[in-house]
Amino acid sequence: MTLVTNVVRGQRAERLLVLIHGFGADERDLPGLLPYLDPDGRYVAVSPRGPIASPPGFSWFDIGGAPHPETGRPVGFDDSLAELDALLEASCAEHGLARTDAVVAGFSMGGAMALALALGPEVQTRPLGVLAMSSFLPPGVDLDDAAVRTVPVFVAHGSLDPLIPVDRGRALARALAESGGSVVYREYPMEHQVALEEIRDAREWLDRVERSETPAEPIPEDPPEGPVKAVTTATFDREVLGSDLPVIVDFWAPWCGPCRQVSPIVEQIAMMREGAYKVVKVNIDEEPALAQRYEVQSIPLIGLFRNGRLERQALGAKPRPQLEAELGMLVIP
Repeated sequence: MTLVTNVVRGQRAERLLVLIHGFGADERDLPGLLPYLDPDGRYVAVSPRGPIASPPGFSWFDIGGAPHPETGRPVGFDDSLAELDALLEASCAEHGLARTDAVVAGFSMGGAMALALALGPEVQTRPLGVLAMSSFLPPGVDLDDAAVRTVPVFVAHGSLDPLIPVDRGRALARALAESGGSVVYREYPMEHQVALEEIRDAREWLDRVERSETPAEPIPEDPPEGPVKAVTTATFDREVLGSDLPVIVDFWAPWCGPCRQVSPIVEQIAMMREGAYKVVKVNIDEEPALAQRYEVQSIPLIGLFRNGRLERQALGAKPRPQLEAELGMLVIP
């Protein structure tokens, strides 16, 4: 298979830049960043189209189905990685540019592909650097430790990202740094998008990498956990079923708009009812076993657990008085 590409050659092109789009986009998506990312026209920018139709655009691998039974990776990931590797090699040859001078960049799932293309064990020739925007590392995808220690990485993420939570961006940057990588991590008050400030920072990082520097900055600590504690399948029985206090459980997901609407109300309940109730949250994307266990079909679902069992529940985003009434909380026990 040959990938459809959009090629933009800068006036002073001396390096290759591969721009890998995210889910549901196409080869026309990221080149719009070039006036800010490459204002001097120093790159031949190659933007390929993902091979999997995912209306309204395309994608690189399956994000919703079961992993590949042999590799544990998302279905389609390895095929797309091989296609991108071949494209990078062919594009460098076509334009007379060195692969070791190339930069690979991607947004969202495109960032995952960029990381694998730059740092994966399958790749033989490493690029100059990799830019991962609002991205993550999929299950089963491993990086080569030697490559991580050699190739600088710029990781950017939105602190308000509802699709890929910011803690995954921090975790990615921290894992790279702990493996000896040269990592610059930046966070912006945005959702699942690209900000102008991010591209300006990326441009400064590129300038340093092009000067053969290996920029690295300390990864910031995670902010203190708010009043609503996240629980997992491993901690649910202890934190919820074994609690002496009644427990309010907010079943939610990052992509759920009504969940974001009700979240401040749940936090308010946690603060106002401290000492009388425990309030926790369950991300059903990360804990599908809990969602199945309690038959969570729609979210947000707010459940009241008492004495180890689900006693009441309220579905949907509602004002605090209505939510408390449905949960039987109008009188503080």
